[in-house]
Amino acid sequence: MRALILFLLAPIAIFAQPFSAGIKAGIPITDPLTVPQNGLVQYTAPTQRYIVGGVAELHLPAGFGIEFDALYRNLQYSSIAGATNILSASGSNWEFPLLLKYRFHAPLVRPFVDAGVAWDTITGLKENINQIVSSSPQELQHNTSMGVVVGAGVDIHPIFLHISPEIRYTWWATRQIDSVQSTFDVLRSNQNQVEFLVGITF
Repeated sequence: MRALILFLLAPIAIFAQPFSAGIKAGIPITDPLTVPQNGLVQYTAPTQRYIVGGVAELHLPAGFGIEFDALYRNLQYSSIAGATNILSASGSNWEFPLLLKYRFHAPLVRPFVDAGVAWDTITGLKENINQIVSSSPQELQHNTSMGVVVGAGVDIHPIFLHISPEIRYTWWATRQIDSVQSTFDVLRSNQNQVEFLVGITF
Protein backbone atom coordinates (compact mmCIF):
# COMPACT_ATOMS: atom_id res chain seq x y z
CA MET A 1 0.00 0.00 0.00
CA ARG A 2 2.81 2.41 0.89
CA ALA A 3 4.58 1.63 -2.37
CA LEU A 4 1.36 2.31 -4.29
CA ILE A 5 0.92 5.74 -2.63
CA LEU A 6 4.52 6.69 -3.41
CA PHE A 7 4.05 5.57 -7.00
CA LEU A 8 0.94 7.74 -7.38
CA LEU A 9 2.51 10.81 -5.74
CA ALA A 10 5.82 10.63 -7.62
CA PRO A 11 4.57 12.31 -10.86
CA ILE A 12 3.06 15.15 -8.82
CA ALA A 13 6.30 15.74 -6.95
CA ILE A 14 8.36 15.66 -10.15
CA PHE A 15 6.01 18.11 -11.86
CA ALA A 16 5.80 20.50 -8.88
CA GLN A 17 9.50 20.59 -8.05
CA PRO A 18 10.67 22.99 -10.82
CA PHE A 19 8.00 25.59 -10.01
CA SER A 20 7.05 27.53 -6.88
CA ALA A 21 4.65 30.40 -6.22
CA GLY A 22 3.50 32.48 -3.28
CA ILE A 23 3.37 35.98 -1.89
CA LYS A 24 5.93 38.74 -1.51
CA ALA A 25 5.70 41.77 0.78
CA GLY A 26 8.01 44.40 2.17
CA ILE A 27 8.78 48.04 2.79
CA PRO A 28 10.47 50.73 0.70
CA ILE A 29 13.80 51.94 2.10
CA THR A 30 13.85 54.92 -0.26
CA ASP A 31 10.80 57.08 -0.99
CA PRO A 32 9.34 56.70 -4.50
CA LEU A 33 8.94 60.48 -4.80
CA THR A 34 11.40 63.23 -3.91
CA VAL A 35 10.06 66.58 -2.76
CA PRO A 36 12.55 69.47 -3.02
CA GLN A 37 11.38 72.69 -1.37
CA ASN A 38 11.70 75.77 -3.56
CA GLY A 39 9.30 78.11 -1.78
CA LEU A 40 6.86 78.45 -4.71
CA VAL A 41 4.83 75.26 -4.34
CA GLN A 42 4.82 73.13 -1.21
CA TYR A 43 4.52 69.47 -2.21
CA THR A 44 4.21 66.60 0.23
CA ALA A 45 4.44 62.88 -0.59
CA PRO A 46 3.62 60.50 2.29
CA THR A 47 6.08 57.64 2.70
CA GLN A 48 4.49 54.42 1.46
CA ARG A 49 4.74 51.87 4.27
CA TYR A 50 4.13 48.65 2.38
CA ILE A 51 4.69 46.71 -0.83
CA VAL A 52 2.66 43.56 -1.49
CA GLY A 53 2.10 41.16 -4.38
CA GLY A 54 2.70 37.75 -5.85
CA VAL A 55 5.81 35.83 -6.87
CA ALA A 56 6.43 32.85 -9.15
CA GLU A 57 9.72 31.08 -9.80
CA LEU A 58 10.89 28.48 -12.27
CA HIS A 59 13.71 26.44 -10.70
CA LEU A 60 16.54 25.51 -13.07
CA PRO A 61 19.48 23.13 -12.60
CA ALA A 62 22.72 24.09 -10.81
CA GLY A 63 21.08 26.52 -8.38
CA PHE A 64 19.64 28.88 -11.01
CA GLY A 65 16.07 30.11 -11.25
CA ILE A 66 13.87 32.61 -13.08
CA GLU A 67 11.61 34.75 -10.90
CA PHE A 68 8.68 36.98 -11.85
CA ASP A 69 6.98 39.32 -9.38
CA ALA A 70 3.88 41.52 -9.48
CA LEU A 71 4.22 44.11 -6.70
CA TYR A 72 1.72 46.79 -5.70
CA ARG A 73 2.05 50.02 -3.74
CA ASN A 74 -0.15 53.07 -3.32
CA LEU A 75 1.03 56.40 -4.76
CA GLN A 76 0.02 59.72 -3.20
CA TYR A 77 1.09 63.34 -3.24
CA SER A 78 -0.41 66.75 -2.54
CA SER A 79 0.50 70.42 -2.82
CA ILE A 80 -0.53 73.88 -1.74
CA ALA A 81 0.13 76.95 -3.90
CA GLY A 82 -0.95 80.20 -2.35
CA ALA A 83 -4.00 80.25 -0.08
CA THR A 84 -6.59 78.52 -2.25
CA ASN A 85 -4.93 76.25 -4.84
CA ILE A 86 -4.99 72.87 -3.07
CA LEU A 87 -4.09 69.70 -4.98
CA SER A 88 -4.18 66.05 -3.96
CA ALA A 89 -3.53 62.98 -6.11
CA SER A 90 -3.57 59.22 -5.61
CA GLY A 91 -3.27 56.11 -7.75
CA SER A 92 -1.84 52.62 -8.04
CA ASN A 93 1.79 51.79 -8.74
CA TRP A 94 2.58 48.31 -10.12
CA GLU A 95 6.08 46.90 -10.48
CA PHE A 96 6.91 43.78 -12.55
CA PRO A 97 10.49 42.48 -12.06
CA LEU A 98 11.82 39.58 -14.16
CA LEU A 99 14.98 38.19 -12.55
CA LEU A 100 17.62 35.54 -13.02
CA LYS A 101 18.45 34.10 -9.57
CA TYR A 102 21.37 32.02 -8.35
CA ARG A 103 21.31 30.16 -5.02
CA PHE A 104 24.56 29.10 -3.41
CA HIS A 105 24.66 25.54 -2.19
CA ALA A 106 23.80 25.09 1.52
CA PRO A 107 21.58 22.62 3.39
CA LEU A 108 18.99 24.89 5.07
CA VAL A 109 19.88 28.59 4.58
CA ARG A 110 21.03 29.33 1.05
CA PRO A 111 22.35 32.81 0.14
CA PHE A 112 21.28 34.04 -3.29
CA VAL A 113 21.84 36.87 -5.72
CA ASP A 114 19.54 38.01 -8.50
CA ALA A 115 19.53 40.49 -11.35
CA GLY A 116 17.28 41.42 -14.23
CA VAL A 117 14.86 44.02 -15.53
CA ALA A 118 11.65 45.54 -14.23
CA TRP A 119 8.68 47.41 -15.60
CA ASP A 120 6.77 49.98 -13.57
CA THR A 121 3.32 51.31 -14.42
CA ILE A 122 1.08 53.89 -12.77
CA THR A 123 -2.66 53.29 -13.13
CA GLY A 124 -5.75 55.15 -11.99
CA LEU A 125 -3.86 58.30 -10.99
CA LYS A 126 -6.34 61.12 -10.40
CA GLU A 127 -5.84 64.59 -9.01
CA ASN A 128 -8.28 66.76 -7.14
CA ILE A 129 -7.73 70.52 -7.45
CA ASN A 130 -10.19 72.51 -5.36
CA GLN A 131 -12.81 69.75 -5.69
CA ILE A 132 -12.30 69.41 -9.46
CA VAL A 133 -11.18 65.87 -10.36
CA SER A 134 -8.92 65.17 -13.34
CA SER A 135 -7.57 61.87 -14.67
CA SER A 136 -4.67 63.65 -16.43
CA PRO A 137 -2.41 65.07 -13.70
CA GLN A 138 0.16 67.53 -15.00
CA GLU A 139 2.83 65.84 -12.85
CA LEU A 140 2.45 62.52 -14.70
CA GLN A 141 4.99 62.48 -17.53
CA HIS A 142 5.12 58.73 -18.29
CA ASN A 143 2.72 55.94 -17.33
CA THR A 144 5.45 53.31 -17.60
CA SER A 145 9.16 53.01 -16.99
CA MET A 146 11.79 50.30 -17.35
CA GLY A 147 14.62 49.62 -14.94
CA VAL A 148 17.59 47.44 -14.02
CA VAL A 149 17.41 45.33 -10.85
CA VAL A 150 20.04 43.71 -8.60
CA GLY A 151 19.43 42.05 -5.26
CA ALA A 152 20.76 39.69 -2.61
CA GLY A 153 19.23 37.66 0.21
CA VAL A 154 18.88 34.25 1.79
CA ASP A 155 16.50 31.38 1.06
CA ILE A 156 15.40 29.64 4.27
CA HIS A 157 13.89 26.28 3.41
CA PRO A 158 12.18 24.50 6.33
CA ILE A 159 10.40 21.38 5.00
CA PHE A 160 8.16 22.47 2.09
CA LEU A 161 8.32 26.25 2.62
CA HIS A 162 10.73 28.86 1.20
CA ILE A 163 11.16 32.10 3.18
CA SER A 164 13.33 34.59 1.30
CA PRO A 165 14.23 37.98 2.82
CA GLU A 166 16.03 40.20 0.32
CA ILE A 167 17.45 43.67 -0.23
CA ARG A 168 16.76 44.85 -3.78
CA TYR A 169 17.99 47.88 -5.74
CA THR A 170 16.34 49.20 -8.92
CA TRP A 171 17.48 52.00 -11.20
CA TRP A 172 14.65 53.43 -13.35
CA ALA A 173 15.46 54.85 -16.78
CA THR A 174 12.77 57.57 -16.76
CA ARG A 175 10.94 59.67 -14.19
CA GLN A 176 7.22 58.97 -14.36
CA ILE A 177 6.33 61.85 -12.05
CA ASP A 178 8.04 65.18 -12.76
CA SER A 179 6.37 68.49 -11.98
CA VAL A 180 7.90 71.70 -13.29
CA GLN A 181 6.74 75.08 -12.02
CA SER A 182 8.49 77.84 -13.99
CA THR A 183 12.13 76.67 -13.98
CA PHE A 184 11.87 74.72 -10.71
CA ASP A 185 11.54 70.94 -10.39
CA VAL A 186 9.33 70.56 -7.33
CA LEU A 187 8.19 66.92 -7.42
CA ARG A 188 9.80 64.00 -9.18
CA SER A 189 10.11 60.23 -9.16
CA ASN A 190 13.15 58.78 -7.44
CA GLN A 191 15.13 56.89 -10.07
CA ASN A 192 17.09 55.02 -7.38
CA GLN A 193 14.87 52.59 -5.50
CA VAL A 194 15.84 50.35 -2.57
CA GLU A 195 13.39 47.86 -1.05
CA PHE A 196 13.37 45.22 1.66
CA LEU A 197 11.21 42.30 0.57
CA VAL A 198 10.26 38.92 2.02
CA GLY A 199 8.92 36.15 -0.21
CA ILE A 200 7.01 33.09 1.03
CA THR A 201 6.66 30.40 -1.62
CA PHE A 202 5.52 26.79 -1.74
